[in-house]
Amino acid sequence: MKTLKDLFLDELADIYDAERRLVKALPKMAKTATCNELKKVFQTHLASTAGHVKSVEQVFKCFGGTARGKTCEATKGLLEEGDELAVNFQGSPAINAALISVAQKVEHYEMASYGCLREWAAALGNPKAAELLQGILDEESASNEAFTKLARAKSNQEALGVAEKPRTGKRPVRPVMSPRRLVRAPTHVGPSARILL
Repeated sequence: MKTLKDLFLDELADIYDAERRLVKALPKMAKTATCNELKKVFQTHLASTAGHVKSVEQVFKCFGGTARGKTCEATKGLLEEGDELAVNFQGSPAINAALISVAQKVEHYEMASYGCLREWAAALGNPKAAELLQGILDEESASNEAFTKLARAKSNQEALGVAEKPRTGKRPVRPVMSPRRLVRAPTHVGPSARILL
């Protein structure tokens, strides 16, 4: 009969594979990004992710085993989706928003995984493993927040086509879709009532 420890080790192998896949994917994402701030966030996250691989290896040792991976289908799929988005939005002002979207999908998967693993490690009576997993979870949450801040401050506006452009002496280009003017609705409908657009 399989137990919580079996489930824990199985999910730990899954997230170990996910982290190792990210170590390979993050440099590509940084290279694809056109925003210097986003490149830096990806590079910082790469350093954290390399640390997460080592921390997960320590968690395996806390349970008397050696690190082993099991194909993480979720992360594999999300990264494939990211590759597709990168191709489809290459050269688009929405490329950075697309990359952040993929990164955050992965972050949320990791946060859910590490949250469960931490709880299970505690339930299995292994506070050292639980502490290691909480440390990773905290870093994943911080990375997610960094992506959110950058998206709100810059990338989402760029994707709309309304981000500030460097001043060149020319008038800035306005977005193709401008907001409609608000008009006062007529209080009565009659032959003389007009609606201005």
